Parts: sequence; C-alpha cells; structure tokens
Amino acid sequence: MRQLPLLFEDTNYLAINKPVGVLVHKTPLERSPDALFAVELLSSQVGYKVYPLHRIDRPTSGVLLFAKNAPAASRIQPEFAGTSIKKEYLAIVRGYMPHAHALIDQPLAKDMEFELQEALTEYWSLAQTEIPYASSNRYASSRYSLVKIYPHTGRMHQIRRHFAHIRHYIIGDKTHGDNKQNKFFDRHFQMSFMLLHAWKLTFNHPESDENITIQAPAPTHFQEMSQNLGWEPREFFP
Repeated sequence: MRQLPLLFEDTNYLAINKPVGVLVHKTPLERSPDALFAVELLSSQVGYKVYPLHRIDRPTSGVLLFAKNAPAASRIQPEFAGTSIKKEYLAIVRGYMPHAHALIDQPLAKDMEFELQEALTEYWSLAQTEIPYASSNRYASSRYSLVKIYPHTGRMHQIRRHFAHIRHYIIGDKTHGDNKQNKFFDRHFQMSFMLLHAWKLTFNHPESDENITIQAPAPTHFQEMSQNLGWEPREFFP
C-alpha cells in the first residue's frame, strides 16, 4: 500500500503532502480500478477513519488537512468556508507576469451553471526567466514566471481558471492551460505534470488557538523544472 508523506499530526488533526494523481476521495466520475484516493490510503496507513477538511485537484500536489474524528472535523470545517484559513500555492506559468503583485478579480461561473460567483486571487511574481527555445511559431525564445498565489475565495479550479483568464496559463494544466506549452514541456523537458503546488496552509487551532502553518516541500518534478528554467529551488522552497 502506498504511504503518504505526513507533514503534521497532533491529537485531532493530521496533514499530508498529497502527490500528483491522487484524488481526495471517491467520486462517481472516476471508475478506474487503478485510481488512488487519499482518504482510503491515509485511513489504511494510520489504521482509523480520517475526515478530509478540504480538497485539492487531482493534478495538484501539496498540503491536505484531515481530522481524526467527526467532532474535530465539525470544529474546523466551517472555517474553510470563510477567510480565516490561508492557503498559499506555487505555480510556474507562461510569460512574464504584468505586475510584481496584483489581484485577479474575475467572477467565475459555478460548475456548468451560468450563475457567477465572486472570485479573488492574489499573486506575487517571485522569479522570471527567458529560455532560448521556441515553444510556439511566434517567438524564438520562451518566457516563464514562478508565482506565489493566495486565493481569497474557493471556487472550483479558481487558480487555474484565473490564470487562464489573464493568459498566463499554468504549465501542464490540461483542462484550462495552453496545449502548445504543455506539448513543448513534454517534448523538450519530458515533463507532463501540472506545475501547481499547494505550498502552505495556515489556520488557528480550534483547541489551543495556536497559529499553525504547515508547509509541503515541492515535488521532485517541480524542483527539477525550476532548475531547468534557471532558478535555484532552495531559494524559494527550502
């Protein structure tokens, strides 16, 4: 049975660094016998039922928090619907970001409905690079940025959709990304993963009121791609 890397554990809560390709829990949309589910894997690993407190997309890696029992889950679950819990992400995106720090304020449709919901995503440009390889027919070189992201709201695929909206697509995003960029990374770097990582999760502990920050090391493919693009991974995610 696959072991999930533990990042944090106390009496009532534990967190893992969810690998790419693992779903949080079962869904009717996924019927493959080879599918992996974090709830099942972690429950088997620790020997008791665990309760997921939020979600991370299947192709996204990073911090995923669980409760060890139902009362503990009910004490913190409502906080995820508000703004008291802070999630920070890292991503590698196409192009140079237009600002060093900015807010993407773009309402998003709920699922397949036409109803728009408020959606706010804040970002910071941490580094940028230009490599001497053409990823399209328009330019002889290609530009990329490493960004830190804080979603103020929690809409479905919010980060991915917001960066697609401003045309700074997340590399490897096969649903909302740029196919030409994805094929270029696959061909040139043999890299087909989505470069979006749930880096940090900060919350006030319901029992102790202590401010807890859990940090997930970036996966190997993310660090290798950073090096390939000329960045030193330890500078941004030690």
